[in-house]
Amino acid sequence: MRNVVLLGYQGVQALDVVGPFDVFGAATLLLASRGHGDGYAPLLASADGAAVATLTGLEFVSKPLPDPTTSPIDTVLLPGGMGFEQARTDRATIDWIRAAAERANRVVSVCSGAFLAAEAGLLDGCTATTHWASAKQLADDYPRITVDPEPIFVRSSERVWTAAGVTAGIDLSLALVEDDFGTEIAQSVARWLVMYLRRPGGQTQFAPPVWMPRARRRPIRSVQELIEAEPGAAHSVSDLARHAAMSPRHFTRLFTAEVGESPGAYVERIRTDAARRQLTETDDTVTTIAARCGFGTAETMRRNFVRRVGVSPDHFRKTFA
Repeated sequence: MRNVVLLGYQGVQALDVVGPFDVFGAATLLLASRGHGDGYAPLLASADGAAVATLTGLEFVSKPLPDPTTSPIDTVLLPGGMGFEQARTDRATIDWIRAAAERANRVVSVCSGAFLAAEAGLLDGCTATTHWASAKQLADDYPRITVDPEPIFVRSSERVWTAAGVTAGIDLSLALVEDDFGTEIAQSVARWLVMYLRRPGGQTQFAPPVWMPRARRRPIRSVQELIEAEPGAAHSVSDLARHAAMSPRHFTRLFTAEVGESPGAYVERIRTDAARRQLTETDDTVTTIAARCGFGTAETMRRNFVRRVGVSPDHFRKTFA
């Protein structure tokens, strides 16, 4: 049996604990029904072994954290939750994560549990993900980590995995089952949980449109406002530069420096956000929305959506309308 220790702390996210717990439990029951003696032995443990309270009012019974020098641990799972700020300042908890990570086969973080892995130094020099709403803070707090807010989960290193927010812990747990026991077992567990084995797209489809910074220079701000007011207009670089009373080359350089991306990329982002709103708020066809938002054709908009959002416009509408 593979021992899985889920770290409990006050303010933990309930689904970050229950979701993976149920995946590992379902896999173990399925394996047992097929005559296999292996599987998982999940354990919720906390520093003092006391009850762990979530912010939604649920309380979980927990056991004391096992001694990693004497208790074999296959997987350490670090869940997220609003209490992660206090948890990452608790030296005893972080020291235990470091000690357990040295001996466990793998360490897994879910949502803001990535902050605990980062505080323990497990993500230095790696690419990691977390909940889209916490990605910027993780990048700011731990500059040695490359934070990618798009994936549902990512294998950050040979022994460390990180997952996005909340339900993404279930996605990652299914991936671990697949890694351990094969696709057929993981697929069967996913069907039992009425889930995709691999859900389409990434976090971008769930996140609200990103607020873009306002440029300091008034001419650049004016161009931003023009694009946002009329996303379906032509907006060529030469036209935008003319609006800012600059040469195209000088305008492109200033715009990129102040906004953080090129004028063309900014136009595409604004058009994508406008199309997202219209897909969820209107019954207009994709062809009509594509023309209105400046993509020209439905195919151009589809390619843009797949690249930026991770799913097609039709799939986005079915999911969020």
